[in-house]
Amino acid sequence: MGVGNIVVTKENTSNGIKLTVQGRVDSVNAAELGDALEQVVKKRYANIVLNMLRVEYLCSTGIRVILKAYKETKAAGGKFGIEKPSECVKNVLGIVALDEMLIGETA
Repeated sequence: MGVGNIVVTKENTSNGIKLTVQGRVDSVNAAELGDALEQVVKKRYANIVLNMLRVEYLCSTGIRVILKAYKETKAAGGKFGIEKPSECVKNVLGIVALDEMLIGETA
């Protein structure tokens, strides 16, 4: 993983799917996270977990793609949450007052 890259891996769980994100979620590669989220949201998993322990940076574009997936999952009756957010992710989501809504619902 080079500077500015993002890696998204998928893992099936007993009641849904977990996406693990590593690297920087910035305006250049947030679409890659958005594509991965869109694929799992379309499959209507009952439970989508986003592990962000190894995320070094999260920009507003990344927040938008996460929020879109959250809203679509909830509208379909599913659960969506971030588990193990890095300090950066916790701080950014706290600043925009989305931490309580997004962190830990499915954990």
